[in-house]
Amino acid sequence: MITINMRDSRPIYEQVKDSLRRLIVSGALPADEKLPSVRELAAQLVINPNTIQRAYRELEHEGYIVSVPGKGSFATPHFGADSRRVSELLAAFDDAVAELRYLGVDGAELKKRIDEQEAKKDEA
Repeated sequence: MITINMRDSRPIYEQVKDSLRRLIVSGALPADEKLPSVRELAAQLVINPNTIQRAYRELEHEGYIVSVPGKGSFATPHFGADSRRVSELLAAFDDAVAELRYLGVDGAELKKRIDEQEAKKDEA
């Protein structure tokens, strides 16, 4: 489910991109699943098709989707990660950990959370 929050400070294309990435990563949009066409999604979200096209282009650059001329865009199977995206996520993780530590969350709680995420991954 993709939702647009007009009060969000992020550009709309980033909200669309983040929502689609979340759907792909969570498995809600499985590998090789066809994404809605640019026009379809733009009509559903009542936004400019160029906005959707930009989100799709960036997701393709990051390796989350692949576009096939004349067929559409598809979620890609996970073969590896875009090193730039990994760096961004690790920096965000470091920032979150630093803030959580500042707020009094101890290392054991953080490790427990990571272990829980690993367990979820192993169940899937």
